Amino acid sequence: MGAAPTQADEQFQHRILQGVSRTFALTIPQLPPALYRAVANAYLLCRIADTIEDDAELPFEDKRHFAELFIAIVEGAAAPDAFASELPTRLAAHATEAERELITQTAAVIRITHSFNTAQRAAMARCVSIMAEGMVFYQGQETLDGVENQAAMDRYCYYVAGVVGEMLTTLFCDHCSELAGRETEMMHLAVSFGQGLQMTNILKDIWDDRSRGACWLPRDIFAAHGVTLSQVQAGAGGAAFHDALGQLIATAHGHLANAMRYTLILPAREAGIRRFCLWALGMAVMTLRKIDQHRNFADGNDVKISRRTVKATIIATNMTVRSDWALARLFALASHGLPRQAVTTPIASVADIAGSRLAR
Repeated sequence: MGAAPTQADEQFQHRILQGVSRTFALTIPQLPPALYRAVANAYLLCRIADTIEDDAELPFEDKRHFAELFIAIVEGAAAPDAFASELPTRLAAHATEAERELITQTAAVIRITHSFNTAQRAAMARCVSIMAEGMVFYQGQETLDGVENQAAMDRYCYYVAGVVGEMLTTLFCDHCSELAGRETEMMHLAVSFGQGLQMTNILKDIWDDRSRGACWLPRDIFAAHGVTLSQVQAGAGGAAFHDALGQLIATAHGHLANAMRYTLILPAREAGIRRFCLWALGMAVMTLRKIDQHRNFADGNDVKISRRTVKATIIATNMTVRSDWALARLFALASHGLPRQAVTTPIASVADIAGSRLAR
């Protein structure tokens, strides 16, 4: 066990969260204080891993090196000094000052990480390991042709989001003893929750991703509609592209419906945890609605929800947070008219694939 975190470390964690994410700086503080501290720290760990993955100029082998080093740091097997001093100097110009500062202060974040109990630390280390290695693995396969099929998209979503849902579930169950008997059920739904959020982001960011040479859409679905993904131009996909997009919207909607089931498992008295889930879920549903209504969009900003919509989502969920019936009705109203494909098959196989491939 390393040095205990200082008050300055705690203050840094709170401040930098505001700098690296507007969305999570809004949702994480809704959690009970002890859980807020753990989830904020877990988010910062994931954000460091994500910064490595997102850097447009860092060579693939260097991404692998920094990802593996960061995993070792989180696990307590390596010191953060070299990582914190070298990586910021290697980041591309598009990296924000907040991201650079976060990495520079890796030691402060890790001191907090290592202050949590065994279950919390294990969940965080597992999440970072699978996420970092998985994202780097997929970075080496970026192409405008998309991923092979829906199963390949599922695996990608697991690496970057589903595993986060599993980690959060462990943290929630560690905090709330009432959930002890439902952890297995929640784990399956958590992966689906993460995929619903990630698929919505993938659909929103189609054209931004393409501008940097990446596409995470399943090419077999588009090929079945006569569409070659590498040849599609922003806003000019045509009816066949829109039909294939609708199929993915339906699948994302099915995952978000599972996210609603997950949220309703949380005890009504845990209003803070429910708000944390509901705000993310509500914003995803409203974004998916905009994508569905504007399938010919050419820029992610075209389907970005307004601040007014965000505010309305927060107000509506806050008013209904303790009522399962009201929340179910609210979700039904918000998602009314969206195509939907039920997602009923447990996604344990994705976790099994990740666990076997990333076993060390």
